[in-house]
Amino acid sequence: MEKNLIVYKSALLPYSETFIKEQVQACRTWHPVLAGTHAVDGLDLDGLDVRLLWPAASTRWGQQAAKVLREIGLPFPGSVRKLRAVHARLVHVHFATEFVAIWPCLVRLNLPVLVTLHGSDINIHRNWWETSGFGPAASNYPRRLLELARQPLVHFIAVSDAVRTTALAYGIPPDKVHTRYIGIDLERFRPTDLPMEQRRPRILYVGRMVEKKGGQHLIAAYAALRSRMPEAELVMVGDGPLMPQLKAQAEALRVPVQWLGRQSSDDVRREFERASVFCLPSITAENGDAEGLPIVIMEAQASGVPVVTSARGGATEGIVHGETGLAFAEGDTEGLTQALLRVLNEAGVADRMARAAVPFARRRFDIQRCTALLESDYDKWAQHERPANAYAEVLA
Repeated sequence: MEKNLIVYKSALLPYSETFIKEQVQACRTWHPVLAGTHAVDGLDLDGLDVRLLWPAASTRWGQQAAKVLREIGLPFPGSVRKLRAVHARLVHVHFATEFVAIWPCLVRLNLPVLVTLHGSDINIHRNWWETSGFGPAASNYPRRLLELARQPLVHFIAVSDAVRTTALAYGIPPDKVHTRYIGIDLERFRPTDLPMEQRRPRILYVGRMVEKKGGQHLIAAYAALRSRMPEAELVMVGDGPLMPQLKAQAEALRVPVQWLGRQSSDDVRREFERASVFCLPSITAENGDAEGLPIVIMEAQASGVPVVTSARGGATEGIVHGETGLAFAEGDTEGLTQALLRVLNEAGVADRMARAAVPFARRRFDIQRCTALLESDYDKWAQHERPANAYAEVLA
């Protein structure tokens, strides 16, 4: 019997979710069918088995209709029929927010469900959801998530131990969630022949320009750093709502930040080839949003670039402090400045960390090994007995 699997994410598939595409491509013993409500202008999905459940969700009226359907607990028109046609043995949903939204459809499939928790879906404070003003679907999200977590055929996968710890504090039972790293393609992210001592002191940032990424702390640290190392460069890759604010900060501090905007994964890989250090100065946002385990930290180390970070998950399990990079406290601009100075200015530090980073990343974050472990989860979870009325109480 063919082992078909539904991998669900509503919008297929923004550039920021390359990790979903790469995880699907890395499956070897299961046949993943990537399902979503609609397509977006993003990643090239040619060669993947893709099913669009309700393309109208990309239109303005469709978004409103989808919101109404979520509020009253009904599936998107035709979605259950399309998913049943996959003949899947289980469903893997990325993000708990997506899981709660698509539940009216999932409950009618009567299949085991695995939900990957990525960070924002479990880190954002419960009271923020409950008072967000985005309607009943948002305000009821924490309660619904915990209700659905009790379903016997629902289990959670955390992308880091830090996310798992938060999930437990949120109220998800310990036996309902375990950690699996997503991993990266080590064939694409590899060190180059250009040694660290021959590179310019070039700091690289890659991420969205949003509160939790902490870009303002990096710009402030860069301004302090340049008084000691005027030749130091800062390259910031990404886009987002805080871009104007960050550019204004750099202009006020008179520091020559190189703004590259949104770049493809291949472009980011080429930036790693020139960088002396990668920096992700993440913080916990006001609403509680925080990193899970940023993929880009893994990519940097696999490329032979030391990492300086405060990212939750990343600073504790994504690097080896003092060996493959340096961790510092969230929002500690002085600590960030000193960490960057140590990597860029102390003889041999960058080279030593770069050499240690590669085997660490290959050992811990190889997507082939990580996905093989995930597929073992699929095997285990697909064997769970599915009585005809498994979700009868929920449907009642």
